[in-house]
Amino acid sequence: MTYGRVRGVYLPRLADALASSMATYGIPLLVLGTTKSSSLTGIAFIMAWAPRLCTFALAGLAVDRFGPARVFRLAATARALVAALAVPALATADDRTAPGLVMLLAACAGCLTQFSFIAAESVGAVASRDAGDAAHRLQSVLLGIDQAATLAGPAAGGILLQWSGFSGMLTAIGGLSVVSAAITPRMQRPPAQAAEATGPAATGWRTGWATLRALPALAWLVVGLALSNLALGLLEAATPVIVVQQLGRSSAFVGVVWSCAAAASLLAVATSRVAIDRYGLPGVGRCAALVTVVPCFLIAHTGSYLAYLVLVAVFMAGDSVLAVVLRTLRSHLIPAEVFGSTLAVTVLILLTPYPVAGVLMAVIAPTALHTTITVCAVLQCLGLACAFTRGTRPRARHARHRN
Repeated sequence: MTYGRVRGVYLPRLADALASSMATYGIPLLVLGTTKSSSLTGIAFIMAWAPRLCTFALAGLAVDRFGPARVFRLAATARALVAALAVPALATADDRTAPGLVMLLAACAGCLTQFSFIAAESVGAVASRDAGDAAHRLQSVLLGIDQAATLAGPAAGGILLQWSGFSGMLTAIGGLSVVSAAITPRMQRPPAQAAEATGPAATGWRTGWATLRALPALAWLVVGLALSNLALGLLEAATPVIVVQQLGRSSAFVGVVWSCAAAASLLAVATSRVAIDRYGLPGVGRCAALVTVVPCFLIAHTGSYLAYLVLVAVFMAGDSVLAVVLRTLRSHLIPAEVFGSTLAVTVLILLTPYPVAGVLMAVIAPTALHTTITVCAVLQCLGLACAFTRGTRPRARHARHRN
């Protein structure tokens, strides 16, 4: 890199993560405030996540061909431009055109967030290779940055939306995007394997699927976490409706929910490594699965904002530890020569439930929301039970030894 880690890696990652987090959790609030419709909020959630699935392979190919720094700058600049154009457009829109504009905003933000995410991960991978034996320290800092952004972004977005309207939130998203694009340095060398970037993407997908099928321990865990993500996605889509319409709180309280959840996740991730070293990967994974499943059942029956906040925070803490388990098992099982293609397939499977959750949010009545959450909790319980009974048992001894 042309600059040190702070200037070249950490600061651009922080600015982009804040903008992405604010957009991810703030735009559904904007949709609800504009349309007053839970169904349209669900559709907006679909519009935010579906482009991420469609552009995942394209983003990877773009990063391989043009380099992660260039793609990162272009994605951040485009997101700033979209936010800047959305402010006057929404200010002059009437009641008929406003819903269409916020849906378009959700789709554009989701697509550009996927590009910046893949590019940021690739920049981190390049820096990790340059760091050598200190790569794990760099990755821990990046994870802390992501968690801190998830902590601050939703709260800031909710407060800005509450006190300065959509213009304040969108201006903040655009400003952070400009900062991340401006301070991202150029790469000193061309991206690795750029000559292969023009090859067909289908070959990589087939390789990834074949590798995943050959690793039942990883496959079961991915399926279990995908079902868990269905419950998480429904909670993300439904939280604005539950907090604002059913619990009678303002939009700022929605951001507080996700900020507290992010704080709990940050604490859980910080303690998970010690727990895994002491109790082993399968034991910690089963405990995290239990911690994730129980609050999901209870959330469907809570009528208090404070109880809802605590249950969501506990849910997210368990889910974060499950993510650590997945990354650890994945690093042990996937061969290095097919890691990228298999990673792409696993991420695709894990992201697919989010637009499905948006579909559920769009088609169900608000009165049936709690029943739907309970059904998702049952599916989550079954998926995680299979993952940690049929999946990790054959690899328990191997998974205990972590680097």
